[in-house]
Amino acid sequence: MKAIFLTGFMGAGKTSVGKQLGKRLGLLVVDTDKMIEQKVGKSVNEIFAKEGESAFRKYERELLRTLPLKNIVITTGGGMVIQKENRDWMKKHGIVIYLHCEPEEILRRLASDETRPLLKQPNKQEQIKRLLTERLPYYQEAHFMIHTTNKTIEEIVDDIVAMLKQHK
Repeated sequence: MKAIFLTGFMGAGKTSVGKQLGKRLGLLVVDTDKMIEQKVGKSVNEIFAKEGESAFRKYERELLRTLPLKNIVITTGGGMVIQKENRDWMKKHGIVIYLHCEPEEILRRLASDETRPLLKQPNKQEQIKRLLTERLPYYQEAHFMIHTTNKTIEEIVDDIVAMLKQHK
C-alpha cells in the first residue's frame, strides 16, 4: 500500500487518528513533528522560538524526503502543506487525506494546549480562523477529505478505511 499522509489543521486529529489507523491497517505510523524533535533535539516550540518558523519548515521539507513510501501512515504537522513542493511530493508518492475540522471545534480541542507556537496569541479564535483560511486551499489539494468535527476517532478511522477500500 502507498504511504498515507494525514494532513489538516492543528487539533484536527491527525496524530490520534493516525495511531488508530495504523493499528487497524497493520501499518507503521510516524509523526513528522516528533521525528523533527528527535532529529534536532528540540521541541517544536523551541525550534520556533530559537530558529524561527522558516527553519522548522526546512526541517519538514528535508524529513519528508527521507520517509518510507509504502505501508506507512504519516501524520504531518499542520503547516506541512504550506510549501507547494511538500504538497506535490505527498500527492506524487502517497495518498493524501485532509482531516477537516471546524474552527470552533479546533478552538475547543486546543483551548488549554500551550504547546502550539502559532497559537501563542491573545485571541486564539481569530488566529485559528486566519491560519485556517490561509491554509484551506492547500489542504483541499489532498486526494480525499474526511470531516472530523463531532466524530470519535473510531468513526473517523472507519470513514478513512471505507474510503480507501472504495478507491483501491
